[in-house]
Amino acid sequence: MCGMSQPPHNRSSAPPARPDASMSLLTHVMDHSLDEGYAEASARREAEGTSGLPRTLKAKLGLAAGLVLAASVVTLGAAQARATAPVLAKERHELIDRVERADAHADGLERDIERLRDTVAARQREALKQYGGEQGQLVALLSGATEVHGPGIKLTVDDAKGSSSGDGSAPRESAGFSDTGRLRDRDMQKIVNGLWQSGAEAISINGQRLTSLSAIRAAGDAILVDNRPLVPPYEVLAIGDKKRLGTAFQDSADGQYLHVLQENYGIRYSLSSEAEMRLPAASSLTVRTATAAEQQKGAS
Repeated sequence: MCGMSQPPHNRSSAPPARPDASMSLLTHVMDHSLDEGYAEASARREAEGTSGLPRTLKAKLGLAAGLVLAASVVTLGAAQARATAPVLAKERHELIDRVERADAHADGLERDIERLRDTVAARQREALKQYGGEQGQLVALLSGATEVHGPGIKLTVDDAKGSSSGDGSAPRESAGFSDTGRLRDRDMQKIVNGLWQSGAEAISINGQRLTSLSAIRAAGDAILVDNRPLVPPYEVLAIGDKKRLGTAFQDSADGQYLHVLQENYGIRYSLSSEAEMRLPAASSLTVRTATAAEQQKGAS
């Protein structure tokens, strides 16, 4: 009828949505924490009996045998090491003894060389005295074959204080390398040449007599005179007129050079006059030419 309200049409209503419907991915991950591929592989290993530790008696026995074998190898290695240790120690001691014997033998040979060198030098000096007469004595004196004594000057030269570690100063151009406050072979050469030019008749450095053929060189930081090392302080003795020799050296270019080393690089030196000094003969002489004394007598 007209005017009467129609009842609402019946519709099939859908069931209400779950509260976690929007979290389906998270729910799936939580419910299936293991990937399907991994799960299948794990199940296959379980079916084949290969998952985890071996479960069969044969596999367990094999594992135990492997562990026993490994322990045996380690034990045998340790036992062998202990057995060979005394042998190695014995060989080491024998090698040390051989080295010590070789060093002692080398030292003995060096002493023999020094003794023979002194014998040859002494015979050379005796020959000069015996067959050369006054001229031979003069030649022996000038060549350094005989010891000499008389007045002169003593020049003591030493490195700068703390020179072993270097002071970081500017390079010394005359030396050609960075200066460390240490006296170099070139410096000693200048000092000796200055003394010869100032009138020195004989010179020695730390007890080593110089001749016209003496060589002053360097080996590292050490100064060598005729291949023999010198140790600072260097004591330079020069025989001559003690008054004129000292003044002439200080006024010479080489004396001024030594003064510059003292002022700029800390090299220390002192000069004093001595009434009497004694210089030894040169340890070795180089003979360029010689004539047998018997032949010379027969010729005369």
